[in-house]
Amino acid sequence: MIEIGRFNTLPVLHVVQQGAVLGDEDAQVLLPAREIPCQLQEGEPIQVFVYTNSQGLAATLTEPKLQLGGFALLEVLEVGEYGAFVDWGLPKDLLVPFGNQYRPLKTGERRVVGLRIHLKTQRLVGTTTLSGMFDDDVSGLSPGDAVDLMVYGKIEHGYQVIVAGRHAGLIYGDQTFRRLEHGEQLQGWVAVVRDDHRLDITLQRPGRAGTDDASAVILAALDAAGGSLPLHDKSHPAVIQRRLHMSKKAFKKAVGSLYRNRLIEISEDGIRRLK
Repeated sequence: MIEIGRFNTLPVLHVVQQGAVLGDEDAQVLLPAREIPCQLQEGEPIQVFVYTNSQGLAATLTEPKLQLGGFALLEVLEVGEYGAFVDWGLPKDLLVPFGNQYRPLKTGERRVVGLRIHLKTQRLVGTTTLSGMFDDDVSGLSPGDAVDLMVYGKIEHGYQVIVAGRHAGLIYGDQTFRRLEHGEQLQGWVAVVRDDHRLDITLQRPGRAGTDDASAVILAALDAAGGSLPLHDKSHPAVIQRRLHMSKKAFKKAVGSLYRNRLIEISEDGIRRLK
């Protein structure tokens, strides 16, 4: 069985002028002659990525920027009659049909695109409407787990992120202290595994580890500022967020830890480094 949109290890049936025919009697795909490795023999297995073009199935040794069910930040090359074409790393550009666009794509922009099979044509297409592509099985994740993230949207409550390349997550606005860019990749931590199979994400490590991180940021800021900062427990949260990129709650915990360890002193004017 040949899987479209994924890498397949297929045997060489025979080599013709156009290339190497791979597969079995039930399903076959052509690897173009220009990509055939030297001394490729009939019967030898070879790993290829299988995709679709105007002739049907095609094989390539080139690794695309995403596989079936995956996501990547891709550049829009042009907008045509049926949709927008994006660069996914293969000679044949990937079509994102108009019906698959969350909002109209424009030439030159970069958007997070998912790869799926078009139900009617059974061809690979891109989509920027990602809601139906996420894996709802989040049983393998628990609060506190470190996860890789990709930002793909912004809503009233915060930033929408792809978690571990497959799950849907949300970073609430009060958990972000700078603007996150579309397609940006960063690390976060699972805060809540919700009943609707979505994940609440935080950008600060939970517990003592998060306090240690915040303490390190404060000490670095103190050093950069010459040893003192005009920040204390009465400072406005927005001032702390703008200066240190952390919540006031995280700031107060870290300051308390630094004070107990005699690394800073606290006054009405702010905090000062002691060591």
